[in-house]
Amino acid sequence: MNNHNLFAALRAAFPTDSADLDTVAVETDSGLHYSWHDLERSTAMLANLLRSLHLPEGARIAVQVEKSVEAMLLYLATLRAGYVFVPLNTAYQHAEIEYFIGNAEPAVVVCASRNFGWVSKIAFKAGTQNVFTLDDDRSGSLLARAAHCSDQHEVAQRQADDLAAIIYTSGTTGRSKGAMLSHGNLLSNALVLKDYWGWQKDDVLIHALPIFHVHGLFVAIHGALLNGSKMIWLNKFDAHKVAENLPRATVFMGVPTLYVRLLAEPGLSADACRRMRLFISGSAPLLVDTFRQWQTRTGHTILERYGMSETIMLTSSPCRASQGFDRRGGTVGLALPGIKLRVQSDGGQPLPAGETGNIEVKGPNVFQGYWRMLEKTAEEFTLDGYFKTGDVGKLDADGYLTIVGRSKDLIISGGYNVYPAEIESWLNDMPGVAESAVVGVAHPDFGEVGVAVLVAKPGATLDATHIMAQLKSSLANFKIPKQCFVLDELPRNAMGKVQKNVLRERYKALFS
Repeated sequence: MNNHNLFAALRAAFPTDSADLDTVAVETDSGLHYSWHDLERSTAMLANLLRSLHLPEGARIAVQVEKSVEAMLLYLATLRAGYVFVPLNTAYQHAEIEYFIGNAEPAVVVCASRNFGWVSKIAFKAGTQNVFTLDDDRSGSLLARAAHCSDQHEVAQRQADDLAAIIYTSGTTGRSKGAMLSHGNLLSNALVLKDYWGWQKDDVLIHALPIFHVHGLFVAIHGALLNGSKMIWLNKFDAHKVAENLPRATVFMGVPTLYVRLLAEPGLSADACRRMRLFISGSAPLLVDTFRQWQTRTGHTILERYGMSETIMLTSSPCRASQGFDRRGGTVGLALPGIKLRVQSDGGQPLPAGETGNIEVKGPNVFQGYWRMLEKTAEEFTLDGYFKTGDVGKLDADGYLTIVGRSKDLIISGGYNVYPAEIESWLNDMPGVAESAVVGVAHPDFGEVGVAVLVAKPGATLDATHIMAQLKSSLANFKIPKQCFVLDELPRNAMGKVQKNVLRERYKALFS
């Protein structure tokens, strides 16, 4: 392939016959239908709009909008025009957006109309020249401007190593890092998954995930488009709507929280899943109990996989019997073809099967590094080129990987990464707070949630409810602890370090 632009590969899978081009590519839960021809024309018009702005090469397009087909089209158009897509979680608040825009220095920012006032002020102050709006009802200045652009566009030439996207992932220090993913990173992973997951000609995907992170934006969308498969598109997850659409679909991707909620849906049954070929779960650990309940209720075994922003997908449970293995609850499967995965001791020595250590990975899917953080990038790679995932796990004799825990104090709540250090920094700056600690505890719906523990300054009185209300005005909702307690002091070891393990033990049954 002369052009390594990811969009060129995705578009090559579109139907070529004029009649087939008019078939439905995306069907929404509101009754809208988008043909393959619509996808071709719309991405061309949006790409031409971006090109008309005379942006510099490598320009970043930062996007914080609600999920919609048009938001997906903007992502595809950004690739098509040869620019760099920067998706931002819709829950991010003022301080977070200010950091991301200041760090990424996007040439274009696209936001929801309701946020235009404060987002545009941040963007213009940071030097961004172009701010557009896009809403989930197909309105906004972006589409109004694009309507005047040509629907013919030649895909920009890109090399495999050229940057395609920056995905921000928080660090344990609380400072967000931008993982740089190239066209080659994304395409290589999509091609491997297309084969490994056995995508078939008549597959239909229910897309119920957000599209500001790897799972929904890359794994799901790339999988369907690269296979020329129809998507049943839900702007927001609705268990009833998913169950209602299962008889018309063959593939569903979700985080464990979605499977828990589907199990509570009366319409979920083996009959409803009669056409389904594959249920995929990731982004957080799936409880073995959920795994077994799903088997009993639907007759299907969930395929678990493991990935992260810096690497896209690393491992997967087998999809077909021909792969010689089965799907084992509690594991995330085997290393994907072309990906090298190992478990190392803290001293960097390889560990035998069954022993727990640090998970490291190497392959064409691994990102190029952290945006404008050369030292941090160097720290996260070994001398022989393996990326240190920061996760802790073990491999069995057959090569199945089990995630045992996560380095530091990372909490994965409902599929989203939450780093206590970031929340603690906000809490510690609040009036009357001497110090704080945030720990993760098990939760039946979200898998894990945060619990905040505060110590008041001498003479101060802390109101936990008021503290949480203040926090909600500054941080995304998924980062907000579910409970807050005020103690006289935090437990510490002989060296004065806070013993978070003691706090986790104290509150472990809080949501049982």
